[in-house]
Amino acid sequence: MISTKAYSTIQAIDRSAWNDCFPLALEDWDYYVAVENAAIDDFQWRYLALYENGQLLAVAPAFITHYRLDTTVSGIGKRFTQRLERWWPGALRLGLYAIGSPVAEQCHAGVASHVPAARRAALLAQLLAAARRDADAFGIGLLAVKDAPTRDQDWADSCKAAGLHSMPSLPTGLLPLPYGSVDAYLGSLGKSTRKDLRRKLRAPGPQVEWRRNVDDVLPQIMRLYEATLARADLQFERLPAGYFSQVLAQLDQRALCVLYWVDEQLVAFNLVLLDQHRLIDKFFAHDLAHSREHNLYFRSWLTNVDYCIEHKIALYECGQAGYASKLRLGCEFAGNTLFFQHRNRLLDTLLKVVKVFIRPDRSDPAMAAAISETR
Repeated sequence: MISTKAYSTIQAIDRSAWNDCFPLALEDWDYYVAVENAAIDDFQWRYLALYENGQLLAVAPAFITHYRLDTTVSGIGKRFTQRLERWWPGALRLGLYAIGSPVAEQCHAGVASHVPAARRAALLAQLLAAARRDADAFGIGLLAVKDAPTRDQDWADSCKAAGLHSMPSLPTGLLPLPYGSVDAYLGSLGKSTRKDLRRKLRAPGPQVEWRRNVDDVLPQIMRLYEATLARADLQFERLPAGYFSQVLAQLDQRALCVLYWVDEQLVAFNLVLLDQHRLIDKFFAHDLAHSREHNLYFRSWLTNVDYCIEHKIALYECGQAGYASKLRLGCEFAGNTLFFQHRNRLLDTLLKVVKVFIRPDRSDPAMAAAISETR
């Protein structure tokens, strides 16, 4: 007999039992503890768990928030929806209950190692049903699965059977690094990109510092973060200072912050998660006034590539933004899918129409190209 639980804190679930559902995950139990402790505004955390005879079978993080339907829209489409929001405040915001996390790379829903793979689809279906019941208890009509891997057929089948609709979400950039040096990596790129990066490398660069604690520079980090966020077309959550300090403290050897200094001024930072298999670029922020002179984005990129090659880390996971640059830099892309359904049939039908216009690949040609590579 399978029983279902929904918790408000991940600490209600045993650490080793949770991590057993996600072998080798960097965004593991400790990461979600850090996220909880950071107290990110406008999000309420939920954790779904399935048990059989007292033994954990499957788990998934979830969250409750108010969601802007144009979150993944950029360019002309974004300007239109911003104007609509000014004319009709709240028209694009709905209460949302989503399986996944606003601060994770993909939807984390896992089954315990002792569970046969053949049971996974059925367990995902039960997690979906548990999410629907939990959402109903909070009076929330819109249910979603955020950033399920496109190639995960179990998710696709379970969501389709539950009546959820689908649309492409932001793809994740991946850079395999089977190279012996940065120069060998540069040699794999197109001629113009290779020449441009080598020219940038010859110019004077900032001082680079790798840190496991940034408490003394958090005000400067937050200044850079807020400025970068204000320039972004795509944004979902707003991270407090506690997120950066908590992730570094909770993950210990599996998190680093790379600081970039010019004349004792912090001009950029990059929070990364890492182990012996991959490096995940969680957030990069920079001072626009220094970016062009010091090529901060590309400096950070090549710093991460160099670190991976030096430490024999085979994969650089570089997030869900900047697709035009990532296409030039040799990235591959892992597709993600957003599944959704509103319990109100009229609103559900309306959302099916709206999704045609708010698909992320409608407004960004580079993103459309990245999405097309995942099929």
